[in-house]
Amino acid sequence: MDTPVMREKVRFDVGGTYCAAWHYPGTNGGCVIMAGGGGVTKEPGTDPFAARFHAAGFTVLAFDYRCLGESGGGPRQTVRIKDQLDDWQAAIAFAASLPDADPARTALWGFSLSGGHVLRVAARNPRLAAAVAQTPNADGPAASRSAAGHQRPLAALRLAARILLDMAGGLLGRRPLLVPLAGDPGTVAMLTTPDGIEGDKALNPGNTYPQWRQEIAARSIPGIIRYRPGLDTPQVRPPLLVLVCDQDRSVLSEPAVRAAGRAPRAEVVRLPGGHYAPFMDQHEQAVDAELSFLRRHLLVPAAEGAAEPQGRAADLAP
Repeated sequence: MDTPVMREKVRFDVGGTYCAAWHYPGTNGGCVIMAGGGGVTKEPGTDPFAARFHAAGFTVLAFDYRCLGESGGGPRQTVRIKDQLDDWQAAIAFAASLPDADPARTALWGFSLSGGHVLRVAARNPRLAAAVAQTPNADGPAASRSAAGHQRPLAALRLAARILLDMAGGLLGRRPLLVPLAGDPGTVAMLTTPDGIEGDKALNPGNTYPQWRQEIAARSIPGIIRYRPGLDTPQVRPPLLVLVCDQDRSVLSEPAVRAAGRAPRAEVVRLPGGHYAPFMDQHEQAVDAELSFLRRHLLVPAAEGAAEPQGRAADLAP
């Protein structure tokens, strides 16, 4: 995978430490703030899309959440929903200071868990120009119930025991007990869905990113399971693109489609394939849909009084 040369390492302060990020200087004034999915760092989680957005002239700010990747904070490999939402707010504030970005033309982009964050952050930031939620985890309980059907009972019990032990250890200040982000059914892992186990192939082809730790603190899992950012979409005022994959078994497509239907200015794009199809065989279709959306809302001034699309769906299946 070719890595863009026109980017620089930056960092921004948040919560007494910092988030590390890539800044791709743009030329058209529009800015896209990006983050990877649950436990996924900025390079495997954003590089393929960030490169294309940057090539189209957009400024890109792709960051690691605290406790992950090159960012500060600890305990390492922990995912705390509130903290990650705070990281997004800090990223929005930092992006507004970039000399090549117009604060009035800022968009968010995230997939999976970060796609869910995009829904909640967009609801809290009505001045954003646009938001893109790709295969978002809109309803954690629904996704968890579905994922449980792809796990074996004994392994599920072992995972539950590890979660309880790690939660207790967290209260005592102990280091996290880690579990893989994905694994085959019967193994102790956060996800054992058919498409979930494609994560390494989709995001890390040829071990392009050997520094990416594909594991998460077990104590993080209950917060992810309880998370329901799709409930926030009635408050999302910026234009919203929700891209789903119809065979997604990891976060499911229909909760995201229903969430989009509650947003005042949402569009839905449906693609065939599983959770990681936008990084694999549906990559070009996903990029085309997202770039079209970003150009319309970040580069083309909306006509005064023009009607905004509501719940418009597109099926890009071949």
